Amino acid sequence: MMYSDKVMDHFKNPRNVGEIEDADAVGEVGNLKCGDIMKIYLKIDNDIITDIKFKTFGCGAAVATSSMATELVKGKSIQEALKLTNTAVMEALEGLPPVKVHCSVLAEEALKSAIADYYKRKGVDPTPIIGCAGECQSCGKE
Repeated sequence: MMYSDKVMDHFKNPRNVGEIEDADAVGEVGNLKCGDIMKIYLKIDNDIITDIKFKTFGCGAAVATSSMATELVKGKSIQEALKLTNTAVMEALEGLPPVKVHCSVLAEEALKSAIADYYKRKGVDPTPIIGCAGECQSCGKE
């Protein structure tokens, strides 16, 4: 399996690794089929993501997509961050092998899960803003 230099760089030197003790939001998603688990922590000030950290348990592609996703939204508004797609993450990494595309989807979902948590903590229903975060068992999203 061939990875781009960018994927290898983000795997070997991941950006924004760790956790934020007093995070304004935390999102966690996992894929039981492959065993990857991503947790994203956000620090938000006036709707701007001032800090973002992640912890990922998974393969190299999972680490690389988490790292790239955090880089792409750091310093951006929540609204801009919500526009981040798995495709944008893959393009920024100069592609992923087809069997690893799900890692970029997890990165997008982890970010959306964290933003949903942010709204929940503020007493706002995130569903109209984010749409389905894929968290409920009934939606069948895998």
